[in-house]
Amino acid sequence: WTLTAGDSRVVVAVLDGPVKYDHPDLAPNMWKNASEVPGDGIDNDKNGYADDVYGWNCIDRNGNIDWNHRNESGHGTHVAGIVAAANGNGLGVCGTAGGTGNGDGVRMMSCQIFKGGMSTLDASAIGFVYAADNGASIAQCSFGYEGEGAAYKSDLEYSKIFGAEYDAIAYFMDPENNNSEVLDGNIVIAASGNDARNMSSYPAAVKDVISVTALGPDYLPAATYTNYGPGCNIAAPGGDYYLNTETSRSRILSTFISEVGSQYGDYTYMDGTSMACPHVSGVVALGIS
Repeated sequence: WTLTAGDSRVVVAVLDGPVKYDHPDLAPNMWKNASEVPGDGIDNDKNGYADDVYGWNCIDRNGNIDWNHRNESGHGTHVAGIVAAANGNGLGVCGTAGGTGNGDGVRMMSCQIFKGGMSTLDASAIGFVYAADNGASIAQCSFGYEGEGAAYKSDLEYSKIFGAEYDAIAYFMDPENNNSEVLDGNIVIAASGNDARNMSSYPAAVKDVISVTALGPDYLPAATYTNYGPGCNIAAPGGDYYLNTETSRSRILSTFISEVGSQYGDYTYMDGTSMACPHVSGVVALGIS
């Protein structure tokens, strides 16, 4: 932050549940497609997506970023706050790359690949392609395939099962689709997984994807839940509920969807490699800035 707290030309695509784009602590740093007229059903900028003002709903395949599903968890909005909640506004939390309060935070694009906790491979693939085609330099991916699905032995084995997603990740990272003057290719950052396994889950384990494992608040090498070891690249704060079950304060506080229900209103505590991952996305965004 002595060098930069962000740059509004840097776009982070949040591939996750919906980002509540009108949240008072997120709205100043949301990516906005100024060429689109909201709600007119017309693809005003001819990019192939009608009404994509704040991003794209890759599940419903429309521009309606929808956080009103009865099973919505608020996960994507929590992740977004860690990346770039607005700084210097006297509200809530500070984002890692949230700027100085002068409109200079990095911008977050909502690529909604989950609805009510459910997703599809097609939705994920659409998210990566949309992000690449619309100016994102970073894909922030706090999702993965847990349990036995974490144990793919190679990118080849993973690609045979999750081919559309694998190809879309490659598309996003292809230098031909680069969206920054200071990068040779876009960057994918993903959570290593929460199975306490000695390997990263996929897609974080894909070659050249940055796989993020989690530190707890005790600064020990790994939180109790985190995947670690082969395939993992870097650790960041993810919180750890089990270090203090009497209070939430050993977890990560960030922005939330108040309609979902939280004793903290527009904010809540969560933990996991999902929370570690956006810390790294925010730092990478500062590096690009």
